[in-house]
Amino acid sequence: MTLINVARANICNIHDMKQADPSMTNPETEAGDGKLAHFPVAFFTVVMGMSGLTLALETGEAALGLTGAMSSVVYLVTLALFAMICGAYLAKLLRHRAMVVAEWNHPVKLAFFPAISISLLLLAVATLPWHAGVAEAVWLIGAGLQVVLTLAVISGWIGTRSFLQGHLTPAWFIPAVGNVVAPIAGAQLGYVELSWFFMAIGLIFWVVLLALVMNRLIFHDPLPERLQPTLVILIAPPAVGFLAWTALAGGLGPFGRILINGAYLFVLIVAVQMPAILRLPFALSFWALSFPVAAVTIASFRYADLAASPVHQLIGLVLLVILCLTLAALLLRTWRAVRSGAVFQPD
Repeated sequence: MTLINVARANICNIHDMKQADPSMTNPETEAGDGKLAHFPVAFFTVVMGMSGLTLALETGEAALGLTGAMSSVVYLVTLALFAMICGAYLAKLLRHRAMVVAEWNHPVKLAFFPAISISLLLLAVATLPWHAGVAEAVWLIGAGLQVVLTLAVISGWIGTRSFLQGHLTPAWFIPAVGNVVAPIAGAQLGYVELSWFFMAIGLIFWVVLLALVMNRLIFHDPLPERLQPTLVILIAPPAVGFLAWTALAGGLGPFGRILINGAYLFVLIVAVQMPAILRLPFALSFWALSFPVAAVTIASFRYADLAASPVHQLIGLVLLVILCLTLAALLLRTWRAVRSGAVFQPD
């Protein structure tokens, strides 16, 4: 009877300890909850990359006179990924609000929040050929969220918090890039003046941040290994800016030529750094390779169309092949990292 009483007492103690400490739960449940708690907002860069691939394939298919079968499949996959990532991050917000707040207060992760609104704006562009009404609704939601997040992020930058040089990375371009994405669909939907507003914001902050980031890269310590792939983001602002400019101006013009050739300059700069970047261990930041390459691919096809340039069409085709191979590798490595839980680890 004494042994039975001791066993009962131990069971009661364990039950009381679990009630006092909710972390003492089923290991599988705890592991799943831990993954959710560390589900990064940077996952929305996956949607940006896949949306860019959709649009690049669509542009390439049009240039080659092919059907839109491949871009349609990628578009549907992108929608599914966006729904899953949104659902997961909303669940994190509901169950681990403190972790979301910690991401918002993080000097580097803060810049990734506008990836949510950029994803919506890119999906609006991709949805235009399917249904203009749905595309307009998505664009309005994305544009409104982009304004809110841009103001919130900039307020965070110039607020009471003090940032160090080490906190500055090319990822800080993301809020600026989002603003120059907006005119691509906005001009087609008839929101011309609003699109010029977004264009002005994007270009102004691109120039400011370009000076700051180049100062950081030249005169201070190298980027940490996990953030070195974000160097590719340097390509995105001029490439996306070119697409927005041609949508608003209706043609190339001198400024359009400056933007696309600026994008090519950054492509060459990044290409020199790429062998070292590819030797690094995989991290979610590698998705920074996707959207900028997609943007310069689309820009090349757009320039080829406007200037009747076979050279730029060839550049677009080469970049499209590189983009497809890059996205295939990223999807495979991300799937492996998700299965192993490597992307759900605390910093």
